[in-house]
Amino acid sequence: MRSSKVIVLMLVVAAQSLASIPSAQAASECPTSGTLSSWGADSTGFFNVASGETCLFSIGMQGEIQISSIARDPANGTLKKLDVSTYEYTAKAGYRGPDTFAVQATGTGPTSSGTSIITMNATVK
Repeated sequence: MRSSKVIVLMLVVAAQSLASIPSAQAASECPTSGTLSSWGADSTGFFNVASGETCLFSIGMQGEIQISSIARDPANGTLKKLDVSTYEYTAKAGYRGPDTFAVQATGTGPTSSGTSIITMNATVK
C-alpha cells in the first residue's frame, strides 16, 4: 500500500513539473508595409525583424490562391512554406542588415487573375 502511495505522489510531482514547462510560442505575423497589387502584377513589401527571430508572412491578396512557391530565397535567413498562403521567415542569428526574398503566387481575385511575384525586403535589427 505504501509503495502505491509513493508512486502516485511521484506521478503528481512529475505532472506538476511538466505543467510548469513553457510551451513553444508560435511565430507572430511579420509587421509589413507596402501595397499588394492585384493578381498578375508584381508587389513589393517591407518589414522589420530582430536578428535570429522568426515571423510569418501571409499572401494577403484578395481572392483565391491556387499555387505559390519560393521564387527567391533570402541570403541572410531562411524561408519555409507552411501552406499555400503562409511562409515563415527566420533571420540568421547574429546578422543585422537587409535581406530580401520573393514568393510567386497564382490566383484569381474579384477583378483580375494571374501570377504575381511578391518581393519582401526585411531589415534585420
